[in-house]
Amino acid sequence: MTAHIRIPRMVSRAGAVSALTAAAVGSTVTVPALPQQADAATVAVKALRIAASKKGAPYVYGAAGPHRFDCSGLTQYAYKRAGKRLPRTAAAQYNRTRHVKASARKGGDLVFFHSGGSVYHVGLYAGSGRIWHAPKAGTVVRLERIWTTKISYGHVR
Repeated sequence: MTAHIRIPRMVSRAGAVSALTAAAVGSTVTVPALPQQADAATVAVKALRIAASKKGAPYVYGAAGPHRFDCSGLTQYAYKRAGKRLPRTAAAQYNRTRHVKASARKGGDLVFFHSGGSVYHVGLYAGSGRIWHAPKAGTVVRLERIWTTKISYGHVR
């Protein structure tokens, strides 16, 4: 079985296409996969693409789309549009995911930010140490480098 993932014809300076960045924008490539992996990957890639499509949407506390978002509102919206339901808050989303090591993270996995044992922020992993997220009041949905090591990853089931 194969999964079809949309990838544009964008090429980096080194001449390689970043599949995750490309998937967020949208063309097609065929990738071999097992049936369950293909379904899971398709949902995660769809969620990642949906989050990327919200680039520039303003942060509003408590907002869950479609034109304004807070961090967990963006992840909930992206996954709902991709076919999976998530709870509303970052902490509840953390409790609903299957936790994975950094070495096993994949595009579309959730990235949880921790402080003092509590989850305070969430975004969608986009590859290369970056996330799509709605950072804070006064900002917009954007792609940004992960800025701390106090994080964990969760795969949406």
